[in-house]
Amino acid sequence: MTIVSGFADISIFQLLLVAMMALFASIIGGLAGYGTGALMPLVLVPLVGAEPVVPIIAISALFTNSSRAVAYLRYADRRRALIVLACAALTTALGAYGYTRLTNAGAAIVIGTMLILSVPLRRMLRRRAVRIGDAGLAAGSVGYGVLVGGTSGSGVILLSLLMAAGLEGAAVIATDAMISLGTGLIKISVFGLAGAVTAQVLAFALLIGGIAIPGAFLAKAFVERMPVHIHAAILDVAVITGGLVMISAAARQLIA
Repeated sequence: MTIVSGFADISIFQLLLVAMMALFASIIGGLAGYGTGALMPLVLVPLVGAEPVVPIIAISALFTNSSRAVAYLRYADRRRALIVLACAALTTALGAYGYTRLTNAGAAIVIGTMLILSVPLRRMLRRRAVRIGDAGLAAGSVGYGVLVGGTSGSGVILLSLLMAAGLEGAAVIATDAMISLGTGLIKISVFGLAGAVTAQVLAFALLIGGIAIPGAFLAKAFVERMPVHIHAAILDVAVITGGLVMISAAARQLIA
């Protein structure tokens, strides 16, 4: 198995499209704290199908979250990061294993549904301004683990939990990055044991991760200059549209 073979039947134009989206998604993620897992499926699913998408994003996220963690390291809340990781570790592994049992159409439906639901969920949680303590954070982390293990675009739930626990601004982004590194390693371990880490998965993950690294530092440079609500609104439209496209394509596969 060679990594280059993972790009078989993929044109230069398609690779450039993936690279451009990776950089854009990384910048959005650095500004808003979420976005990479929601945006990348929009270009990956039409190219490689739904099944490899979560493993690809899990591996590439090691690069993006590492760069984000370094860029915002001094803002991280390590105590809350440990609470989330301790409570979400087992359910993350279970969610990742469940994902490996899905067909291509099933994976597309799961990812598409999660993307669509993430938009109203984020808005509802922000509007209600829910506040929780360490016990509430721990309980919420158990459910979050299932979703992050088996879907893409569930980062909005973690952000909402951290904000409800009292974190704000750069502290949310930094703590999210540290937690995502931990859950990412768990997911990759499960995917590897299940044989889901193929040459194609590694090739796209390295491409996305390598190109996305500068995005976190670009985002940090502009974080005080760009209004978050503008790109958040654009992201919401793109996420809902992409989710609907994935679900409709999966439905056609099931009907055919």
